[in-house]
Amino acid sequence: MKDLNSLIPSMRFDDFKHPWNVTTLGEVAIKHKVSNKTVHHQNLLSLSYGKIVRKDIESKKGLLPASFDTYQIVKKDIIVFRVTDLQNDKKSLRVGICQEEGIITPAYVCVECDNDVVFPQYLYTLLHYYDEITKVYYRMGDGLRQTLTYSDLKELKIFLPNFDEQHKIVECFESIDKQLSITSNKIASLRQIRVASLQAMFPQKGETKPKVRFKGFNGDWEVKKLGEISNKITRKNTKLKYHITLTNSAEHGIINQLDFFDHTISNGDNIIGYYVVENDDFVYNPRISVTAPVGPINRNMLGYTGVMSPLYYIFRVHDVDKDYLSYFFKTNLWHNYMHDNGNSGARHDRISITDSVFEQLPIIMPKQYEEQEQIANFFKTLDKQISLEEQKLELLKRIKSACLDKMFV
Repeated sequence: MKDLNSLIPSMRFDDFKHPWNVTTLGEVAIKHKVSNKTVHHQNLLSLSYGKIVRKDIESKKGLLPASFDTYQIVKKDIIVFRVTDLQNDKKSLRVGICQEEGIITPAYVCVECDNDVVFPQYLYTLLHYYDEITKVYYRMGDGLRQTLTYSDLKELKIFLPNFDEQHKIVECFESIDKQLSITSNKIASLRQIRVASLQAMFPQKGETKPKVRFKGFNGDWEVKKLGEISNKITRKNTKLKYHITLTNSAEHGIINQLDFFDHTISNGDNIIGYYVVENDDFVYNPRISVTAPVGPINRNMLGYTGVMSPLYYIFRVHDVDKDYLSYFFKTNLWHNYMHDNGNSGARHDRISITDSVFEQLPIIMPKQYEEQEQIANFFKTLDKQISLEEQKLELLKRIKSACLDKMFV
């Protein structure tokens, strides 16, 4: 049994001093089950990742309207529990709270709070992040029984502050969640702007100039072959001067191999034959992925020199703004050339292309260096905004995690 001090959270609003009470779910919430048989409600709901979401009732092929007569009607503030499948045949118990009236499968257990004792949003917040709830399923006959019942849940311990403190806790998490949502939406919006800008600010197939352009620039862009503005790098690490092995990731760019794999897959014996990659060198990785359908070309922006497998094509550029070229390779304007002139051969996860053919890759660019710089600066500013918002999002997540850890007993 918890002592009195253990029923006081380590982080708390100043107005509240008294220890929390310990009760059970059965004492603060009763089983809720209202049949849809006579009502024929059509607003189909489901519990997904902790949220109650609407489902398209018409898309449920094979389910006639009459089959929903067995469903149960729920209303706002009803708390819903479900057993869900995880990987490796494991299962977990999830919880959500209704924001509207609708119908839900009878396989879910629904409870209605005693509003004189517990605020529904508080109980949901507690249960959603409550370690004990994950153990309920495994107490159901060692996980052999598939059907969840109210009896499985009613003995769950509930730690309960007074009503005012419950409201304060809910307001706190609602405020954090609102900021998380705003920041997430802003990141999504900025990413959409980035995608649209990559299309609008570079000439598309058949075009000689972009649709959107900075003031003061006009006229057609020019096309240069990659070999005209770059030199292949084949300097090997023969004296083992460099020991940091780099990798070229489609998602993360050029990074330290240890950061990508959590362990090195190279050693002192084999990196003698690796190529030296200096800061600002570009690297083509022929490995195909969903985000890089012809393999990624990225630039070493780490600020230091490392080594890379000779399977990669490494090149150093001249007579072009490096930042501009970095963003050109974020477009798909060069993909058709790689598809048309490379092949996957026996390795369907890699593009096979000879050096001489790769060096003919057409690069479209503004004739004026200043326009290249302005385009690059636009995207660098946009990327900085995205990065700052992503950092803010991570900070908010850490704040929420700390509050969840310290604001409950």
